[in-house]
Amino acid sequence: MIADWGLHLILDLYDCDEFLISSKGKLREFVFELCDILDVKRYGDPIIEWFGNGPSEGYTLVQLIETSLVSGHFAPSSRTAYIDVFSCKFFDPIKVQEYIGGFFKAKKVDSTLLERGSKLREV
Repeated sequence: MIADWGLHLILDLYDCDEFLISSKGKLREFVFELCDILDVKRYGDPIIEWFGNGPSEGYTLVQLIETSLVSGHFAPSSRTAYIDVFSCKFFDPIKVQEYIGGFFKAKKVDSTLLERGSKLREV
């Protein structure tokens, strides 16, 4: 059962392929394929910009989708990636996690799945 406002999958990827998380072209390819897997319509082109200094320096990606968004930050110096998939349309979080971990060749993936909506409490 999907919550009132959808699913929010939060992924932390470790020991990723440095080239894949450093390439604007590969990040664009990734988000296009992910939207196909999610079976969602992209709203415009993704924003992929280089941000930060030191260990947090890397690309940040934002792709609006008609049912919410996909975002991520990629830090080549630590070979890590931090990706959020939020959609009001149901998706298979295991399939999405496997795709993302596989695409970036992550050796470890930590995940959190939130059901957004009326079940959430104020912190």
